Amino acid sequence: MATGGLSGLGTRRRPRRLPFIPIISWLFILAAAGLFALELIRFSQQIDTLSTDVTVAGVNVGGLSGQDAVSRWEQAYAQPITLWYNDSPILLDPAAVGFRTNEQSMLAAARAASEAESSFWSRFFNYLLGGRTERVVSVELSADYQEALLRQFLEDIAARYDRSAGEASFDLQTLSLRAGGQGLLLDIDAAERMVDAALRDPNNRQVVLPVSGTDASRPSIDALRSLIIAYLDSEGFIYDGQTTVASVFIMDLQSGAEVNILGDVAVSAASTAKVPILTNFYRTLTFAPSDDFAFIMAESLLCSNNSSSNYLIEYSAQRDIFAGLANINNMLQYLGIRNTYITAPFDLGDGVVLGSIPAPTSAPNANFNTGADPFNQTTAEDLGTLFSLIYDCAYFGSGLVAAYPEGEFTQNECRQMLNLMSANDLERLLQGGIPADGIISHKNGWLSDVHGDAGIVFPPNGRNYVISVFVWQDGEFFTFERAWPLIEGISRAAWNYFSPEQPLVASRTDLPPQAQDCAVFRPNYGEVNLDNINGWRGGNRGIP
Repeated sequence: MATGGLSGLGTRRRPRRLPFIPIISWLFILAAAGLFALELIRFSQQIDTLSTDVTVAGVNVGGLSGQDAVSRWEQAYAQPITLWYNDSPILLDPAAVGFRTNEQSMLAAARAASEAESSFWSRFFNYLLGGRTERVVSVELSADYQEALLRQFLEDIAARYDRSAGEASFDLQTLSLRAGGQGLLLDIDAAERMVDAALRDPNNRQVVLPVSGTDASRPSIDALRSLIIAYLDSEGFIYDGQTTVASVFIMDLQSGAEVNILGDVAVSAASTAKVPILTNFYRTLTFAPSDDFAFIMAESLLCSNNSSSNYLIEYSAQRDIFAGLANINNMLQYLGIRNTYITAPFDLGDGVVLGSIPAPTSAPNANFNTGADPFNQTTAEDLGTLFSLIYDCAYFGSGLVAAYPEGEFTQNECRQMLNLMSANDLERLLQGGIPADGIISHKNGWLSDVHGDAGIVFPPNGRNYVISVFVWQDGEFFTFERAWPLIEGISRAAWNYFSPEQPLVASRTDLPPQAQDCAVFRPNYGEVNLDNINGWRGGNRGIP
């Protein structure tokens, strides 16, 4: 019993300790849960925020709320565009053309793209870990504007800044023409495309407008016409008067452009009629011209010998001079040269009247009456047209060749006609209005009241042209001292128009008082080389 009692008396209770470790563990767990809940609440509150890797219309809006994202790209696209017209800056406010973004559709697309990246919890844990997804989300621009307003804006710019090329002008002192100044021209269609691209680019808000320089206004052939009329006025010669007429026909053989100043007025043809005579003679030739024929042609065209001219008419119709005259007129009518005819042989100065044939129907300008020779008349336009047909035949195988396709004309025959007339070195009339070394194939003619010359000029630059000029004055004798300088001035104006790089700015001072005698430039018998008309003088100057 005693043992049991002692044993009981010796036992002691241990004191109870608090569970610190579990408590701490739970506290950490609760803290973590609290932080988790706090971050979850924060993340949930930021659910409207876009992913950090989202760009909308080229603007980085990652990590922004929807409202802030819209504000950012709207601000970017509201920036003005600077348009440069050469060195002049012009500001275009996008709002001025009604530019606006489709913000709701773009924001919805950005949100959808963000949410499609991963699940809510994946994005939340990515948020907790501070991670970024490697995939970039880009939403394209959706915007529109009023194209008509942009077009109007650009047209207004063009109206204010474009500059037309200056009009050509002329100088009466030098009888030369001046080109106008260079112009500027906005390409509105191209500019519209460029501005459209800039409106849709948040970064590049600069546009260099497509502006081209227009060529300086080259004098048109109408300017040459105005110069000729002004020149005649300055010389006191009324070109369309009751007692004075200037008839001018000029054709650019490259473009076909024409000057026609009363070119349809009938005038006495005088010796210029020997051009259609020569043309008809070649039409009837069936063999190369002999030395006899070559010399007769030179006498007719270079010396204006009437007897030789009558012989060419006669020989072309088997020695029937009146049939020959009819053949010439029929040829002219067939070629559309309807106001030119010759109905009687040339006067040989012996007073013998050889007779005539009826004149074909013609319809020259009825408003002017120069008292044209009823047996031998032409117009500046008709004679110029005939020269152009010979030229086209010689250089292109067209003209007379095309009009007579049965072989009546060959290119070589047409070249021979032009080459022969290039030896007509009068050094006056049309030839007196071009440089001394200029090449002209021409035929002249004059009477007491009319002076004329027609042909083709071959400038070094290749801008060949036809020129045909007649001046008429009624009443007292119309002297060559008065008439020829007028023709030479018109010729000089034409040369300066077609050869602006080599103008003849003053009247030539080396012209003889009268035309040179044909003995100076007509080859002797046996020396008339129709392919090298000046070969007898040790040169080869002729048509190019």
